[in-house]
Amino acid sequence: MRLVLLSDTHGSHPQLSLPSGDVLVHAGDFSRYRDGWAELGSFCDWLRAQPHRHKVLVAGNHDFCFERHGAEARRFTSGIHYLEDEGVELDGLRFYGSPWQPTFFNWAFNLPRGAALAEKWGRIPASTDVLVTHGPPLGILDRVHDGQRVGCADLLSAVERVAPLLHTFGHIHESGGVEQRGEQRFVNASVFDGRGGLRAPTVVDL
Repeated sequence: MRLVLLSDTHGSHPQLSLPSGDVLVHAGDFSRYRDGWAELGSFCDWLRAQPHRHKVLVAGNHDFCFERHGAEARRFTSGIHYLEDEGVELDGLRFYGSPWQPTFFNWAFNLPRGAALAEKWGRIPASTDVLVTHGPPLGILDRVHDGQRVGCADLLSAVERVAPLLHTFGHIHESGGVEQRGEQRFVNASVFDGRGGLRAPTVVDL
């Protein structure tokens, strides 16, 4: 199965040239502005119109519409697998998605490091093949401009427990890329590169 991975498009989605594939995965921050409510309809229309057989979406810290108006926001996602601490099986691959990240200023889907985040990550089923989160695990494609690593230690523990074939995320624009650790592949799929440019989507075959 071919997966096309995106994150942190921040309103730039119409500019992207998407490779062909079976599943189009967006790991959050489709919004450019803090609320993102006005952008939700046009983004979901664009996502739905892509030729990929399946679409998977997780919210990010810009996507307040899902945090504040969850039921109403979900009405826009017909034909899209929106995952908020939940999973879906697609052609035999088991996906699980979650939008949370360690507290980052006053943004959406923030939780303090420690027990609150550990509880969310504890829900990830051991059978997960593809994990989609907005933020990265600690020490993996999570370095910001000043060199600090800002990923979540409890998410790393969950990834070690579950051992998914693929963990894709975004949030940290400047650390986009792919890292292989044994049989596990990690992708920071942020389209924004932290310097004002756009990266191409990442393609992974599973």
